[in-house]
Amino acid sequence: MSTLTIRLTNDIAERLEALARSRGLSVNGLIEEMSVQALAAWDAERRFGSMAAKGDIAQALSILERLDRQSAE
Repeated sequence: MSTLTIRLTNDIAERLEALARSRGLSVNGLIEEMSVQALAAWDAERRFGSMAAKGDIAQALSILERLDRQSAE
């Protein structure tokens, strides 16, 4: 496990402490939870971007057109 030091304004630090208390967490636990969520979103974005770069544009448009027709019915 590593230690990370960050500098925050007093206002932000106080608000984070209040948020952590409201969730029954320590500030460390809150930051860890928020970090995991941010990393999961980043990983999903990278995977989607990678898949999109390899995708078949014509096939994707065909699927979207078919979905449009189905939702219009």
